[in-house]
Amino acid sequence: MATALVIPGGGPPAPARAVLPVLALGLLLGLASPVAQALPEFAQVRRDYRPSDATLLARDGQPLHTLRIDKTVRRRAWTPLAEISPALVRAVIVSEDKRFMEHDGIDWRAAGKAAWNNFWGGRTRGASTLTMQLAGLLDEDGQRRGRRSVLDKLSQSAAAMRLEGAWSKRQIIEAYLNLVPFRGELQGVAAMSLDLFGKWPHGLDARESALAAALLRAPNASPAVAARRACNLLREMGQEGGQQAGRETGRETKREAGPGVEPGGDCADLPAFAGDALSGALRSRENQAPQLALHLARKLLDTPGQALRSSLDGGLQQFAGEALRRHLNALRRQNVEDGAVVVLDNTSGEVLAWIGSSGDLSGAAEVDGVTALRQAGSTLKPFLYALAFETRSLTPASLIEDAPLTLDTGNGLYAPQNYEPRYQGWVSARHALAGSLNVPAVRTLVRLGPEPFRRRLLAAGFASLRQDGDWYGYSLALGSADVSLLMLANAYRSLANGGQWTPLRAVPGRGAGPIPCRREGCAEVFTGTAHGAFTPAASFLVGDILSDRNARAGTFGLESWLATPYWSAVKTGTSKDMRDNWCAGYSRRYTVAVWVGNASGSPMHDVSGISGAAPVWREIMDWLHRGDPARGRAARPSRPPEPPAGLRRQRIRFVPAREPSRDEWFIAGTEQSIIRQAGGQALARIAYPADGTVMALDPDIPPSRQRIEFRLSASADPSWQWTLDGKPFARATAATHWLPQPGRHRLSLIDARGGAIDEVVFEVRSLKGRGRR
Repeated sequence: MATALVIPGGGPPAPARAVLPVLALGLLLGLASPVAQALPEFAQVRRDYRPSDATLLARDGQPLHTLRIDKTVRRRAWTPLAEISPALVRAVIVSEDKRFMEHDGIDWRAAGKAAWNNFWGGRTRGASTLTMQLAGLLDEDGQRRGRRSVLDKLSQSAAAMRLEGAWSKRQIIEAYLNLVPFRGELQGVAAMSLDLFGKWPHGLDARESALAAALLRAPNASPAVAARRACNLLREMGQEGGQQAGRETGRETKREAGPGVEPGGDCADLPAFAGDALSGALRSRENQAPQLALHLARKLLDTPGQALRSSLDGGLQQFAGEALRRHLNALRRQNVEDGAVVVLDNTSGEVLAWIGSSGDLSGAAEVDGVTALRQAGSTLKPFLYALAFETRSLTPASLIEDAPLTLDTGNGLYAPQNYEPRYQGWVSARHALAGSLNVPAVRTLVRLGPEPFRRRLLAAGFASLRQDGDWYGYSLALGSADVSLLMLANAYRSLANGGQWTPLRAVPGRGAGPIPCRREGCAEVFTGTAHGAFTPAASFLVGDILSDRNARAGTFGLESWLATPYWSAVKTGTSKDMRDNWCAGYSRRYTVAVWVGNASGSPMHDVSGISGAAPVWREIMDWLHRGDPARGRAARPSRPPEPPAGLRRQRIRFVPAREPSRDEWFIAGTEQSIIRQAGGQALARIAYPADGTVMALDPDIPPSRQRIEFRLSASADPSWQWTLDGKPFARATAATHWLPQPGRHRLSLIDARGGAIDEVVFEVRSLKGRGRR
């Protein structure tokens, strides 16, 4: 290559020799400058070079996403000389420094001629060699203040001589081509080649090389000017750039030639070609880095040139994104455009897939659906029942009444309804959870209390629940709280791990690693301390129910997106007005959570969790378990987990026979063989008045006409009774009325043993009469 690039040349012309002593004297002064003495080694320049991008890598080291970090300049990765087209190297040398292969940093002939012409006021062409230009590029301080003075030029010349003494010609031209600005923000041969011509530097032909070299002296030149200079350079190189290059790009040469180019000549097509290149029309998507993990890349990458290996599985990340987009396309007529997916490894806590949006299908693709907070819907019900099982308030066989319910909350009446406008009467907790019945869930929360449930949700990783339980009220049972998909996924993962909550990792290996998000409610998912959120027994019972296709058949049918051929536990959810729907579930090894909706918050049209998010969940879960022999990924079976210690399995029957007899799991000490309808009494709580209620007597109504009704949320045992202010008042029948008295009062529901089942405090106030006419 060096031999091919040698261009013979003689000494300087006679007039120029007169100024050489002056140049030599100035050069001696330049040698003493700091710039000339503090030049780095080639290896250091290459080591310190930083692309403007950072790259997120998959767990196997393959690029997943490239993110622009440095907005001031566009640099790609360093390109070795062996990977740069010889045509470009030749074009640059001919354009910028014909005697590059002969001089030692200074082209004395060109320098003398330029000085002589400048002295006599003639037309001057720059005498800076490639080595001198490189010295200027390496001098960061000089670049900031610009090269203006003669002393600066002499210092640069001295630095060039030192470079020539320390670096090889190949190193000089390689460094120059990687550091030199070509056009606008494009710096270096890789950025220029990919952004202007849509190809890597090794593929540049003679015409493209000439156009690139022509930009070095005039980076902001118009396409016509750049084309004219490229044409002159092609002729100077003795190359043909017209018809041959036109054939290579499939173009004809019938376009207007433009000024300075002969119509019909070898350069006739260059103006049009230059216009396309400089406008970005030739940029190719094929040579662009994969863009598969925008939202996680933005959370992890912050340094130009950074290459961070993440925990993401590249194949899974691509498949999950494609599956989400495919199903969202099918729902577009139902006003659905956004979605998000997260996949976790149950054992390690590593994030295997992070899809934050649907990309160009979304009107808000920048919003990360994995960390955004939205109403959880019915996906919180498994944690409610886990708490009820753990506290022995319920067993999976306990009967709960699914019937119309109205609760006084102190702020008005709350009347929960099922997703389907019908009620099933008395149902077991197993069927209530598996079938996602709303009223039984609310009755369960009435029994447990909103605040204990909120505290348990906090333990399960839902750090966004910052208000107390009374603020959320009984609607917390139906997912009225805002949570993120990431929190939800890790909470379900804790159920898969026997109730043990552990933080997630976005990078493989030990330790927490980089934290993808600093915002409160997200960072805790990656920084929290491992702890038990639920007991292994309660977690097993919930998982057994969520995997029971027979128990959910009444709502979802025997065959649905939730019925996998391998063991899995899964729950769907839909928020108010169909603004969000969810599907979260786990197998023995993986947890997958999907959200589908609109980032704008607009409601979907007749889309539920089973029709919106569940198909995506199922497709991803199937991909995880079926394996891919062509890629060396074996199928992974998922078998039912072994029951933990402290559980008993027993045959049960219902009296009356509301459900078929079956074998049921119980926490030791709660076993029953016959389940009677009276079991629903265990959920009875004071429904009215609510705790903290303030009532006012109406002075215009006779006192004998004013009564307050004490109501229960479920049927009471005949032995239960009311006590008011510590004194027995009446049996706790379905309807009990009391003549109100001003003051604060304490109402209690007492069982047969004298224990308080529930208790509220309320106040009655008297008002002055409004007067009569």
